Amino acid sequence: MDAGLQDDLLESLDLGDVELPVLVFGGPYGNLEATRALFDEADRLGIPSGRMICTGDTVAYCADPAATVDLLRGRGVPVLMGNCEENLAMGAADCGCGFEDGTACDLLSQQWYSFCVSEIGADDRLWMASLPRRIELRLGGARFSVVHGAASGMSTFVFGSTDEAEKANEIALTGADGVLAGHCGLPFTQVVRGQVWHNAGVIGMPANDGTPRVWYSLIEAGQDGALRFIHRTLAYDAAAAAEKMRRRGLPEGYADCLQSGLWPSLDVLPAAEREGTGVPLHPSDVEWAPVTA
Repeated sequence: MDAGLQDDLLESLDLGDVELPVLVFGGPYGNLEATRALFDEADRLGIPSGRMICTGDTVAYCADPAATVDLLRGRGVPVLMGNCEENLAMGAADCGCGFEDGTACDLLSQQWYSFCVSEIGADDRLWMASLPRRIELRLGGARFSVVHGAASGMSTFVFGSTDEAEKANEIALTGADGVLAGHCGLPFTQVVRGQVWHNAGVIGMPANDGTPRVWYSLIEAGQDGALRFIHRTLAYDAAAAAEKMRRRGLPEGYADCLQSGLWPSLDVLPAAEREGTGVPLHPSDVEWAPVTA
């Protein structure tokens, strides 16, 4: 990798103070139907692109990586670099998702990653290389850091059941009041020792809860200077997206998942999240006020 590209890969983007409400979403995963539906929803809500944040992995499992990137670029949404963008930009041999060698997730990823390599052109790779590894912003006076997996590693999986001490340490590494994260694919919000960890979930795949719903979130002003984190589902034409995956020879397990809502492999999930397989999610809204000195 040349020095210029390395510098780009280390870039951080500071959005400054961002007006509320903000729409957060992760993992478009090349799911064009879901991404279009998300922008339709943002337009309906009156939320402009400058108040939307994508937590990375614009491409992955689904059938339209190039068209999805084109849509995201055209709308001008702030996009964080995920491991998929990083590895495609670098010309890496795999997605860098953090799957253990030889697991079902690892073997399936070889198929969809090869498809993404064949579909994503040089200009889109340069765009991916220019994306920030960290996005900083302030919401209602609180400082947030947007990371893909965690501050300590882009491909680190942090779930709702992940130990509170680990989350607290990751938030401390950012120096912020809270974290907006992606990567794990499941929506949750937790107050951790007076700070907040928020994952909006992803729009490209269901949340392994036995429904075809996908997830995004809104961050709104709450009472007395608090912030309210609201998890929302998104309806889209999952059948059409799945059929395109089948026509393009992508793994059937992920095509089926778009409609069944069940992941083809649970390799990355801790025990608590595995036990939730097939159980419809109902994450509660969380109201949080930053701790002041």
